[in-house]
Amino acid sequence: MNDTDDAFLQAKALEALTGIPEATWRWWAHIGSGPESFKMGRRRVWRRSVVLAWIAEQERRTARGEKVA
Repeated sequence: MNDTDDAFLQAKALEALTGIPEATWRWWAHIGSGPESFKMGRRRVWRRSVVLAWIAEQERRTARGEKVA
């Protein structure tokens, strides 16, 4: 893992990375769904490595026909 993989991303950056709307990332954080996030100061952030691992898990689960977030 390098520094890029462990970068802190805000919802707007996640929208650019995944195409999932910023509001969805914020909603998932609010209801405790999606990848783990936390507050850094006044901002909610996600570790890039955690998001990529979550996406890989979603891919694995949907390939097997399981329910995803």
